[in-house]
Amino acid sequence: MKVMTYGKNIEITPALKEYAEEKVSKLEKFFKGEPMEAQVSMEVEKERHIVEVTAFVNGLILRGEEETGDMYASIDGVLEKLERQVHKYKTKIHRKIVERRQEIKEEYKEERTEELLNSETDEDEFEPKIVRTKRFAIKPMNIKEAVMQMDLLGHDFFVFSNADTSEVNVVYKRRDGNYGLIEPTF
Repeated sequence: MKVMTYGKNIEITPALKEYAEEKVSKLEKFFKGEPMEAQVSMEVEKERHIVEVTAFVNGLILRGEEETGDMYASIDGVLEKLERQVHKYKTKIHRKIVERRQEIKEEYKEERTEELLNSETDEDEFEPKIVRTKRFAIKPMNIKEAVMQMDLLGHDFFVFSNADTSEVNVVYKRRDGNYGLIEPTF
């Protein structure tokens, strides 16, 4: 993580700079592996110690400001604010994912009910309707990586090239919370 510190009306000591960088770098745990950059601005006006932190993560900008009578307390306070912002952001994204899944399930149920009502009783006339086609590069990975990728994406299944067997496999989430693996046989 790249951290830049600036001071206004204050000489930033190595200890203060190290403390600020250590605290700000704790934000990395929320964004595993994402490149981060942070700017820490420290200012003293009369008896007020003001710290402003702006962090840039994968298109997301986090900003917080805290003002106390002690610079170290201001750093702690601004980091608490930023952690609350991250938690709020992650909760909001998770909620949107859950809502979208529910919408998709309801749309599917409605479409399926309508299809059943309008369908002929003769099974020989069944024609599947493909409404969407996706293309993507399949990256070789092991099974654990595939399961982790599936969970990160929030999907119920994940298609990947098995690095051990060089075959296309599918991992999927079972209703009991465990995972399944589909391997081709010839």
